[in-house]
Amino acid sequence: MDPFSWTCPYCNHDVTITDSNYSFDAHFFNEGNKKGDLGIGTRVIVCPNEECKEYMIIAFLCEAYYAQGTRNMGGSPLFTWQLKPQSKAKTYPPYIPKPIIDDYNEACLIQNLSPKASATLSRRCLQGIIRDFWGISKGRLIDEINELQGKTDSTTWKAIDAVRNVGNIGAHMERDINIIVEVEPDEADLLIGLIEILLKDWYIARHEREQHLKDIIEVAQEKKQAKQVKKEDSNSSAESD
Repeated sequence: MDPFSWTCPYCNHDVTITDSNYSFDAHFFNEGNKKGDLGIGTRVIVCPNEECKEYMIIAFLCEAYYAQGTRNMGGSPLFTWQLKPQSKAKTYPPYIPKPIIDDYNEACLIQNLSPKASATLSRRCLQGIIRDFWGISKGRLIDEINELQGKTDSTTWKAIDAVRNVGNIGAHMERDINIIVEVEPDEADLLIGLIEILLKDWYIARHEREQHLKDIIEVAQEKKQAKQVKKEDSNSSAESD
């Protein structure tokens, strides 16, 4: 297996996966199966980060084929199950409001089972982010997004505006966010992806900036105090002479 890049869903570290962190197995079946020769594969990835060492388990169903007398799995998966963790939700720090993270986690958890329910939770999550981070509250999500223009950078706003105009999402943002309406699976995925970007670019970036500035202030104060102590010691030494 060739090494590949992977982001751990538990610690969010970008790591390189090799044979020592990866395992795969397959179970094939064809007795009386109306769909023909099929195989269920399981993939396990262990995070190489020493402070994490968590593992991911994914199972998938594929059509099977023979090549040089060997049974193999090929083509796009017919079904995929993420067994551990149960969703693709990323782990976020506790300073992000819990209701926002709860909606995000649940949207990810049911994304494959019910894209329309996932999209409903994502719309509510998006509204919660805009209201909490920017203090914008207009009643309808579409009005809050319009109000956001000019407050955030143009690229981010264009991305939000682009997503809301994809497929059924745009029309649904004009309604009550709690109404469950039909969406395509890829539309639900777009919403989740947008939320992840906003959580990173707004909440995490702000927190890191504040922490960096706090560190700079503390270092500057420590240097000032050290300089003052050195000056006082120098004056005391001069007086004793």
